[in-house]
Amino acid sequence: MSALQLPVCEGNRPRTTSSNPRTQLAQQPTDPRLVEELTRRAFALPGVAEEPSGIAVPGAFVLVLADVEPTGPPEAFLIGREFTHLHPAPDHSLHAMLPLDPADVAIDAGWAESHPVALRELIPRTAVMRYAPRGDAELDVIETLVKASHGYARPMT
Repeated sequence: MSALQLPVCEGNRPRTTSSNPRTQLAQQPTDPRLVEELTRRAFALPGVAEEPSGIAVPGAFVLVLADVEPTGPPEAFLIGREFTHLHPAPDHSLHAMLPLDPADVAIDAGWAESHPVALRELIPRTAVMRYAPRGDAELDVIETLVKASHGYARPMT
């Protein structure tokens, strides 16, 4: 059982593309401050660096563990040391790796969906798409999920 507890996301899930690149098509944040604050909080996590992605769309903010940081299991990473990326406007969704139980909690609560490539078993089932925050309360939940991805990417102590 997962220790992650999330409120149920209000409203309908946003529409997303069915192909790659996986993109959120509706319900993006209308306040640019939300994206700026999420980015600030994400890059404030210990041991996080920003590097170009080997898989994200151009302009994405890419969170990697710095080279000096020890890493967790391989399925905690999208590619290399990249554990999360935030898509640029107009999308603003995130792709990330989460442990299976927290991923299921996030999906069941309406905050994320399984990545279709993961559903086809071409990448680990830990890959999810998290929706962009639409308000301050949602920003806090998405930050919790970024922290969960970050924790997964770091070795268990």
